[in-house]
Amino acid sequence: MKILITLLKPFSFAPAILMMYVIYSFSAQTGDVSGALSYKVSYQIVETKNEILASGKVPEQLSQEAAGIEFYVRKAAHMTEYCLLAISISLMLLAGFVCVGFAGLDEYHQSFVDARGPSVRDVGIDSCGAMIGILLVQAFCWSTLHTPSRKKSRKKRRNTQRRR
Repeated sequence: MKILITLLKPFSFAPAILMMYVIYSFSAQTGDVSGALSYKVSYQIVETKNEILASGKVPEQLSQEAAGIEFYVRKAAHMTEYCLLAISISLMLLAGFVCVGFAGLDEYHQSFVDARGPSVRDVGIDSCGAMIGILLVQAFCWSTLHTPSRKKSRKKRRNTQRRR
């Protein structure tokens, strides 16, 4: 088992590198392409809500409602990307520095893309997503390490070692 862990250790940053690629790919989209994607997702959300609640709204109403939530969908996407980046890095302090630094680089990168621009506010939003990811990882690790069954097995091991 230790040999397998040793062999796989160099690949431990692969998920983080993949998320960085995904973030840069989205950032490389022009403002029009990015806006169209956000609008499409927003429209799908309000259309699904309309179907589930049987509201009977016409496409013009759905379009207006989609335009109203598009900003929040875009910002939720930013937060989600950086949440996943933080989870993939999963070392609390390192994840925070890497995610905030990468968010800044990503905004700088956007300054070279047509109809896009850097935004300090987006760095803050991305950092909030990273913080949520870090907290989720920490909560998961804490909960798995502090389960009652795990404590019992640790006590049994200690007792067995003392008897020897």
